[in-house]
Amino acid sequence: MRRSTGLAIAGAAALAWGEWVNWRWSRALVGHREGATEAVVVLGYRNPQPTANVITRWRVRAGVRSVTADRARGTRVIFSGGATSGGAAEAQMMADYARFVLGFDGTVLLEDRSGTTWENITNVIPLLEDVDRIKIVSQPAHAFKARVYLRRQRPDLAERLVRAADYRPGEWLVAKPLLAVYGLWRLRDLGDDGRRKRSP
Repeated sequence: MRRSTGLAIAGAAALAWGEWVNWRWSRALVGHREGATEAVVVLGYRNPQPTANVITRWRVRAGVRSVTADRARGTRVIFSGGATSGGAAEAQMMADYARFVLGFDGTVLLEDRSGTTWENITNVIPLLEDVDRIKIVSQPAHAFKARVYLRRQRPDLAERLVRAADYRPGEWLVAKPLLAVYGLWRLRDLGDDGRRKRSP
């Protein structure tokens, strides 16, 4: 009885910790900037198959729901990611899923040359120069890493960062402790510029 109670408490604690860590990442390095135009940058995920996998599909859904309703006409969604081992560019794969499966009919731009998170940011910067607000969408740890990279490359643009809708309480609840551990492991390289690291 005591053992089962202890396991239940440990499990609840792990779920709460995973939720909290992801919540913190989702709110790091963002502000409350106003403006009429915004860009939602959706980061790609290594996808060895010719169609979007579960992670890619989730990122696209999170990107689409990050479009602020009252700014829809002034919002561009930028899908960022180069060619995968399957041959298709991550950006094109995500755009196809957004349009043909989710029915998204807003403005879409593609950045299809990146192979790392650092390159994602480098290559989308020209597409961000004229917007008032910037949202970066991925799993919370990965999005936080990308915001750090934007701050390093273009601190002026990083001042325009606002929260995306890539964190929701209870979403991926059971997986969040694992995502938190994986995120902490991936963030260990933030001491360098990350150019040699593959995107998670």
